[in-house]
Amino acid sequence: TLRKPISQSSMADWASKNLNMHTQGIFRRRISISNMLSWNGGSIKKPMLITSNRTIKKEACEMFKLVQSYMGDRQTRMDRNHVALVTVTKCWSMQGLRDELYIQLIRQTTDNACYRSLAWGWELMAISLAFFSPSPKFQSYLEGYIYRHLDGDENIAQRIKELVDLKTKKNSKSRKKRKQNTEDEGLPISTYAKYCYRKLQKVAVTGGKKGLRKPTVEEITHARNAIMTPSLFGSSLEEIMLRQRDMYPGNKLPWVQTQLSQQVLALGGEQTEGIFRIPGDIDEVNALKLQVDQWRIPSSLSDPNIPASLLKLWYRELEEPVIPQQFYKECISNYENPDAAVAVVQLLPELNRLVLCYLIHFLQIFAQPTNVGRTKMDVNNLAMVMAPNCLRCQSDDPRVIFENTRKEMSFLRMLIVHLDTSFIKGLV
Repeated sequence: TLRKPISQSSMADWASKNLNMHTQGIFRRRISISNMLSWNGGSIKKPMLITSNRTIKKEACEMFKLVQSYMGDRQTRMDRNHVALVTVTKCWSMQGLRDELYIQLIRQTTDNACYRSLAWGWELMAISLAFFSPSPKFQSYLEGYIYRHLDGDENIAQRIKELVDLKTKKNSKSRKKRKQNTEDEGLPISTYAKYCYRKLQKVAVTGGKKGLRKPTVEEITHARNAIMTPSLFGSSLEEIMLRQRDMYPGNKLPWVQTQLSQQVLALGGEQTEGIFRIPGDIDEVNALKLQVDQWRIPSSLSDPNIPASLLKLWYRELEEPVIPQQFYKECISNYENPDAAVAVVQLLPELNRLVLCYLIHFLQIFAQPTNVGRTKMDVNNLAMVMAPNCLRCQSDDPRVIFENTRKEMSFLRMLIVHLDTSFIKGLV
């Protein structure tokens, strides 16, 4: 969980301590913080943030040009997908550049008189948050900036008008050109801000893209599309069911849940040693995630650990856990009582109950003695690897977390052993 967004005065204080103040003119006058954090049509000769790393110093200035290219403020021969890929790959590979990118995007989306450029700046921020988080030191500043734009579309439109009027007075010839720039193109800025706000909260916990394989154009495109079309990962069960209603109107369960579960079984997962415990290759899991988000299951899968790992990820990343938070205390209070544990399941909302029962039915297949002999994953092991994906402890106290982890495992074990899931057979 993140702290409340920091105040404007705290953000100004942070900026005064961390910004690498630039100078201008022959007398090398220092640029004010407000100018340092306002849209700039020129290039920069040193990083926005204080750093002693020579490589970062050089790369930061080149990256500023990439940001301007993506936003349409600088001409380039590369298409915008490729510009985003180069930018994201630099930061993904070089951790010291990440905060620099975010502060550059903050600058270029502040007092920007061109709506299209402004929207593309926010779009690049949203894409970047799909791959890496800011540092803990910079996180609260970025969160505060995004938070201020959650409902500020009218203020943004007014500010653009003021900036355009100011420019027009200075240069009347630019009137027609600037007027075109103020026309709304694409999404409201608040849409980008809301997406970025949720994405920041998530990436601050998960840490972004994992694996050794560098970002791809497909992942860039996917990250951009996710702004308008939410991913099947990280959404709520209700949102997922709403999205699949047109494609699979008769389905009572999430398509992603049933398809990945069936893939694990189709590839012989119930006969695979360490299934759910041994992770699949992370790059292969990432590749499958992209396909699943496009409602496709590739026919080339051969390792059951790949869909098994992605299935665990899907449960873990649900916006609200399969067992909603309001039932958490009841679950850990009845971790030794089979009847009470089963009774909790009957109290769940219908969709959550069906999704949980499907999962338990799926795990009961692996808990059969003939399969345990092969997988070495008995009911205790299955409960241990799956409980964190179904229940979420809200406490920050390590002792409470440790104690509750044992109870969560025991509760799920009770369900695997005692819950009657025969009704779920054949349900999709």
